[in-house]
Amino acid sequence: MSDIYCAGCGVKIQTEDETALGYAPPAALRNDPVVCRRCFRLKHYNEVQSVPIAGDDFLKMLSQIAEVDALVVYLVDIFDFSGSWVPGIQRFVGKNPVLLVGNKQDLLPKSTNANRLKSWMRRSAKELGLKPVDILLMSAEKNHGIDTVRQNMDFYRDGRDVYIVGSTNVGKSTFINHLIGEPGGGDSAITTSRFPGTTLNFIGIPLSDGCTLYDTPGVVNLRQMIHFVDAGDYRQVMPNKEIKPKVFQLNEGQTLFLAGLARVDYLGAGRRSLIVYASNALVIHRTKLENAEDLFKRQYGHLLAPPSRRDQLPVMKRFDFRTGDLNTDIVFSGLGWVTIKGRGARLSAFAPEGIGVSVRSSIIKG
Repeated sequence: MSDIYCAGCGVKIQTEDETALGYAPPAALRNDPVVCRRCFRLKHYNEVQSVPIAGDDFLKMLSQIAEVDALVVYLVDIFDFSGSWVPGIQRFVGKNPVLLVGNKQDLLPKSTNANRLKSWMRRSAKELGLKPVDILLMSAEKNHGIDTVRQNMDFYRDGRDVYIVGSTNVGKSTFINHLIGEPGGGDSAITTSRFPGTTLNFIGIPLSDGCTLYDTPGVVNLRQMIHFVDAGDYRQVMPNKEIKPKVFQLNEGQTLFLAGLARVDYLGAGRRSLIVYASNALVIHRTKLENAEDLFKRQYGHLLAPPSRRDQLPVMKRFDFRTGDLNTDIVFSGLGWVTIKGRGARLSAFAPEGIGVSVRSSIIKG
């Protein structure tokens, strides 16, 4: 009997060990297509099962791309650009051309200038060692911009295979499902989910000219907030529709809590605006700096929730900043960012130890 591979995640199907990767009950082999039990329960019950594949194994699989002649379509999450960036991506793609695609454009405010955003992406990619042949924006979830990406893929691949790469939960499988005509996630579609890491192996899809389009495993970035919170908190942490900026006027010595997941202390100087870009479901609470520690101790997991459990996250780590640009973003990986208006602001940011915290020039004008 020839090997059978899961149509959802690409892993080899086996029927012997229920605790091992790729298990499917023998009766499932009569289905067309065949999916492993993990993908079945993920799709029908939204149930996440642990994946016994280490991040290093994912990276070893991706390194195979440098050995072939292909077009690489590299998806990043516009909402979490730094958190969805694959470290050392240039090493994995080798000399192959890279088409950089920013996904989840629908999450940003409609007033966001697309050309300004693409220019910022190009500068950021160059600083990180990547020179893409082009930069495009799309929303795989809303099926916006897919045709433009498809046309550019056909142009740049020039009769070669295509590899779709990116970090976990960046939207690769949703994008490919649109390309192959299964936008609703039908029985033959690649497994898609809000949970990270649903694709576990290369999934090859034949193209009309005899070449192949490959969906690849998502590289896990453990500095993203999603890897720290419980699955029950995902809906509050991860936005699924256009973000509505929340504007706060802060005096010196005031604090903003992003639920119980992050905190920004405004130290001065003067009164100024801070704008929060995060999930609309996330509670933002303002208080005096002198009361912040006591409030955090009393309301962590209650008023300041998520997290839903008090013992869920590591201790908070402090980062001190002084803004130099006219408008500056303090970015919490996988959670969102806070824009500080005006130069010369002194701030302290707090996030659970291990979460990526960074500063950049503001990507949204206004």
